[in-house]
Amino acid sequence: MAKNNNNQNDNGKMSLEEAGRKGGQTTSNNHDKEFYQEIGQKGGEATSNNHDKEFYQEIGEKGGETTSNNHDKDFYQEIGKKGGEATSENHDKEFYQEIGEKGGEATSNNHDKDFYKEIGEKGGNSRQNNNNN
Repeated sequence: MAKNNNNQNDNGKMSLEEAGRKGGQTTSNNHDKEFYQEIGQKGGEATSNNHDKEFYQEIGEKGGETTSNNHDKDFYQEIGKKGGEATSENHDKEFYQEIGEKGGEATSNNHDKDFYKEIGEKGGNSRQNNNNN
């Protein structure tokens, strides 16, 4: 059905788009933030109950690819900075000590003596270059 300029179908009835817009506006006017949080939580729980880990991995991968295709290095630097600042504001020294220890243990379990020798040399060379400049 063709629409005329006042959001009605040729038969004079309201279009689906106009009905949806009006219904959405009415709902928005009648409900507050908590309403939307509650229905969002219910929807999230229902989705969680109906889907497995692979579902979330697949949609996460698709979303990551789309984001990567739509954004540049500056975008990732900006959100990384914001995330780092938020983490810093929400955690204390002990948090960083704990995650540093976990990271150190994981690195130690995954690398041998040669790895540490190589990164030690790189760090020493970098420090030497910085002191010479």
